[in-house]
Amino acid sequence: MSRMAVARNYADTLLALADRTGDAETWLGYLDEVSALYRGVPSFRAFLETPRVTLADKRDVIRTVFDDRYPEAFVRFVLVVLEKRRQSLLPEIETAARELLNERIGRVQADVTMTVDPDPELRSEIETALGKVLGREVTADFRRDPRLVGGMIVRVQDRVMDGSVRRQLQLMRRALIEDAGSAGPTG
Repeated sequence: MSRMAVARNYADTLLALADRTGDAETWLGYLDEVSALYRGVPSFRAFLETPRVTLADKRDVIRTVFDDRYPEAFVRFVLVVLEKRRQSLLPEIETAARELLNERIGRVQADVTMTVDPDPELRSEIETALGKVLGREVTADFRRDPRLVGGMIVRVQDRVMDGSVRRQLQLMRRALIEDAGSAGPTG
Protein backbone atom coordinates (compact mmCIF):
# COMPACT_ATOMS: atom_id res chain seq x y z
CA MET A 1 0.00 0.00 0.00
CA SER A 2 1.36 3.46 -0.88
CA ARG A 3 2.27 6.02 1.78
CA MET A 4 -0.61 8.25 0.72
CA ALA A 5 -3.12 5.37 0.88
CA VAL A 6 -1.96 4.54 4.42
CA ALA A 7 -2.09 8.23 5.35
CA ARG A 8 -5.62 8.46 3.95
CA ASN A 9 -6.71 5.51 6.13
CA TYR A 10 -5.35 7.24 9.23
CA ALA A 11 -6.94 10.52 8.14
CA ASP A 12 -10.29 8.81 7.73
CA THR A 13 -9.96 7.38 11.24
CA LEU A 14 -9.03 10.79 12.63
CA LEU A 15 -12.10 12.41 11.06
CA ALA A 16 -14.33 9.61 12.36
CA LEU A 17 -13.01 10.25 15.87
CA ALA A 18 -13.44 13.99 15.40
CA ASP A 19 -17.05 13.49 14.30
CA ARG A 20 -17.79 11.86 17.66
CA THR A 21 -16.74 15.07 19.41
CA GLY A 22 -18.42 17.26 16.81
CA ASP A 23 -15.62 19.42 15.46
CA ALA A 24 -13.48 18.07 12.65
CA GLU A 25 -12.03 21.52 11.87
CA THR A 26 -10.65 21.77 15.41
CA TRP A 27 -9.15 18.29 15.21
CA LEU A 28 -7.58 19.18 11.88
CA GLY A 29 -6.03 22.15 13.69
CA TYR A 30 -4.62 19.81 16.33
CA LEU A 31 -3.14 17.58 13.65
CA ASP A 32 -1.73 20.62 11.88
CA GLU A 33 0.09 21.63 15.09
CA VAL A 34 1.54 18.15 15.67
CA SER A 35 2.50 17.81 12.01
CA ALA A 36 4.17 21.25 12.07
CA LEU A 37 6.16 20.11 15.11
CA TYR A 38 7.24 16.99 13.26
CA ARG A 39 8.20 18.92 10.12
CA GLY A 40 9.70 21.97 11.77
CA VAL A 41 11.43 20.81 14.94
CA PRO A 42 14.27 18.42 14.10
CA SER A 43 14.75 17.38 17.73
CA PHE A 44 11.06 16.35 18.00
CA ARG A 45 11.24 14.41 14.74
CA ALA A 46 14.51 12.74 15.83
CA PHE A 47 12.95 11.82 19.20
CA LEU A 48 9.99 10.14 17.50
CA GLU A 49 12.15 8.38 14.91
CA THR A 50 15.07 7.13 17.01
CA PRO A 51 15.08 3.47 18.01
CA ARG A 52 17.24 4.38 21.03
CA VAL A 53 14.20 5.66 22.91
CA THR A 54 11.72 2.94 23.83
CA LEU A 55 8.12 3.13 22.71
CA ALA A 56 7.06 3.30 26.37
CA ASP A 57 9.29 6.36 26.95
CA LYS A 58 7.98 8.01 23.78
CA ARG A 59 4.40 7.39 24.94
CA ASP A 60 5.17 8.89 28.35
CA VAL A 61 6.66 12.03 26.82
CA ILE A 62 3.77 12.43 24.35
CA ARG A 63 1.25 12.03 27.17
CA THR A 64 3.12 14.51 29.37
CA VAL A 65 3.35 17.12 26.61
CA PHE A 66 -0.01 16.60 24.85
CA ASP A 67 -2.46 15.60 27.63
CA ASP A 68 -3.07 19.18 28.81
CA ARG A 69 -3.18 20.53 25.27
CA TYR A 70 -5.39 18.10 23.34
CA PRO A 71 -8.44 15.91 24.00
CA GLU A 72 -7.74 12.38 25.21
CA ALA A 73 -9.07 10.76 22.02
CA PHE A 74 -6.72 12.86 19.87
CA VAL A 75 -3.72 11.97 22.07
CA ARG A 76 -4.66 8.29 21.76
CA PHE A 77 -4.77 8.71 17.98
CA VAL A 78 -1.24 10.16 17.97
CA LEU A 79 -0.08 7.31 20.20
CA VAL A 80 -1.52 4.72 17.81
CA VAL A 81 0.30 6.41 14.92
CA LEU A 82 3.48 6.19 16.98
CA GLU A 83 2.89 2.58 18.06
CA LYS A 84 2.35 1.52 14.45
CA ARG A 85 5.60 3.32 13.54
CA ARG A 86 3.79 5.67 11.16
CA GLN A 87 5.02 8.95 12.69
CA SER A 88 6.83 9.85 9.46
CA LEU A 89 3.37 9.97 7.86
CA LEU A 90 2.10 12.78 10.08
CA PRO A 91 2.42 15.44 7.32
CA GLU A 92 0.72 13.14 4.79
CA ILE A 93 -2.03 12.28 7.29
CA GLU A 94 -2.65 16.00 7.76
CA THR A 95 -2.82 16.56 4.00
CA ALA A 96 -5.17 13.61 3.52
CA ALA A 97 -7.41 14.69 6.41
CA ARG A 98 -7.67 18.20 4.97
CA GLU A 99 -8.60 16.76 1.55
CA LEU A 100 -11.20 14.41 3.05
CA LEU A 101 -12.76 17.19 5.12
CA ASN A 102 -12.78 19.53 2.11
CA GLU A 103 -14.52 16.85 0.01
CA ARG A 104 -17.05 16.28 2.75
CA ILE A 105 -18.05 19.93 3.10
CA GLY A 106 -17.77 20.88 -0.57
CA ARG A 107 -14.70 23.01 -0.20
CA VAL A 108 -11.68 22.93 -2.48
CA GLN A 109 -8.04 23.66 -1.69
CA ALA A 110 -6.09 25.91 -4.07
CA ASP A 111 -2.39 26.67 -4.24
CA VAL A 112 -1.78 30.21 -5.46
CA THR A 113 1.69 31.33 -6.50
CA MET A 114 2.32 35.06 -6.93
CA THR A 115 5.29 37.39 -7.22
CA VAL A 116 4.39 39.09 -3.92
CA ASP A 117 2.88 38.08 -0.60
CA PRO A 118 -0.75 39.24 -0.79
CA ASP A 119 -2.31 41.14 2.09
CA PRO A 120 -5.36 39.62 3.80
CA GLU A 121 -7.79 41.66 1.68
CA LEU A 122 -6.25 40.46 -1.60
CA ARG A 123 -6.18 36.87 -0.31
CA SER A 124 -9.90 37.09 0.42
CA GLU A 125 -10.63 38.61 -2.99
CA ILE A 126 -8.71 35.84 -4.75
CA GLU A 127 -10.47 33.10 -2.75
CA THR A 128 -13.86 34.69 -3.50
CA ALA A 129 -13.10 35.01 -7.23
CA LEU A 130 -11.85 31.41 -7.40
CA GLY A 131 -14.98 30.29 -5.56
CA LYS A 132 -17.16 31.91 -8.22
CA VAL A 133 -15.15 30.29 -11.04
CA LEU A 134 -15.12 26.84 -9.42
CA GLY A 135 -18.61 26.95 -7.92
CA ARG A 136 -17.32 25.86 -4.50
CA GLU A 137 -15.88 27.42 -1.39
CA VAL A 138 -12.12 27.87 -1.80
CA THR A 139 -9.36 28.02 0.76
CA ALA A 140 -6.00 28.94 -0.66
CA ASP A 141 -2.40 28.50 0.34
CA PHE A 142 -0.29 31.35 -1.01
CA ARG A 143 3.33 31.07 -2.11
CA ARG A 144 5.72 33.70 -3.35
CA ASP A 145 7.83 33.23 -6.49
CA PRO A 146 9.47 36.37 -7.88
CA ARG A 147 10.41 34.51 -11.09
CA LEU A 148 6.81 34.84 -12.31
CA VAL A 149 7.39 38.54 -13.15
CA GLY A 150 3.69 39.21 -12.52
CA GLY A 151 0.28 37.57 -12.41
CA MET A 152 -0.33 34.26 -10.66
CA ILE A 153 -0.52 30.50 -11.04
CA VAL A 154 -3.42 28.66 -9.42
CA ARG A 155 -3.43 24.91 -8.84
CA VAL A 156 -6.66 23.22 -7.82
CA GLN A 157 -6.44 19.43 -7.57
CA ASP A 158 -5.18 18.39 -11.04
CA ARG A 159 -6.06 21.67 -12.75
CA VAL A 160 -3.55 24.48 -13.35
CA MET A 161 -4.58 28.01 -14.29
CA ASP A 162 -1.46 29.87 -15.36
CA GLY A 163 -2.07 33.60 -15.57
CA SER A 164 1.54 34.55 -15.01
CA VAL A 165 3.30 37.16 -17.11
CA ARG A 166 6.02 34.57 -17.74
CA ARG A 167 3.44 32.23 -19.34
CA GLN A 168 1.94 35.04 -21.40
CA LEU A 169 5.40 35.91 -22.72
CA GLN A 170 6.02 32.24 -23.60
CA LEU A 171 2.74 32.11 -25.53
CA MET A 172 3.54 35.36 -27.31
CA ARG A 173 7.00 34.08 -28.27
CA ARG A 174 5.54 30.84 -29.60
CA ALA A 175 2.94 32.74 -31.65
CA LEU A 176 5.62 35.02 -33.12
CA ILE A 177 7.81 32.05 -34.07
CA GLU A 178 4.85 30.28 -35.69
CA ASP A 179 3.86 33.47 -37.58
CA ALA A 180 7.44 33.96 -38.81
CA GLY A 181 7.62 30.34 -39.94
CA SER A 182 4.30 30.42 -41.78
CA ALA A 183 4.95 33.74 -43.56
CA GLY A 184 7.59 32.09 -45.74
CA PRO A 185 9.99 34.02 -47.97
CA THR A 186 8.75 37.24 -49.45
CA GLY A 187 9.25 37.75 -53.10
